[in-house]
Amino acid sequence: METVSQKQELLDKRYLRMADIWAENSYCVRRKVGAILVKDQMIISDGYNGTPSGFENVCEDEGGVTKPYVLHAEANAITKVARSNNSSDGSTLYITASPCVECAKLIIQAGIKRVVFNEIYRITDGIDLLKRAGVECVHIPSLD
Repeated sequence: METVSQKQELLDKRYLRMADIWAENSYCVRRKVGAILVKDQMIISDGYNGTPSGFENVCEDEGGVTKPYVLHAEANAITKVARSNNSSDGSTLYITASPCVECAKLIIQAGIKRVVFNEIYRITDGIDLLKRAGVECVHIPSLD
């Protein structure tokens, strides 16, 4: 019989795989990131990294540098839920890469209580800030 923690781990891996698939929608060349926002085992929002609505779908300049106005996947998911009738308060965010400090601030303010991610981004100040705010951070290293 499955324990609660085993069931949660299975769900975490499934939602991370979904976030990974959602990342395929990104037009960014350097890195494709996906995010799924889940509350009460329902997906309430999703996002991937890319340019704001109405902008050309080109994330990098001619030199391969990411344009400053590109939105991160988690920021897209959070702003998308803000435009809906759903609330992210108490939800879990699944993302393919750990959040930066700017997105961590949005996560905290959105009331997200748990963040599950696959890849650890080279700068970990976002994870540090989330932990300081009492947000549970779960690293699942491989989607295999």
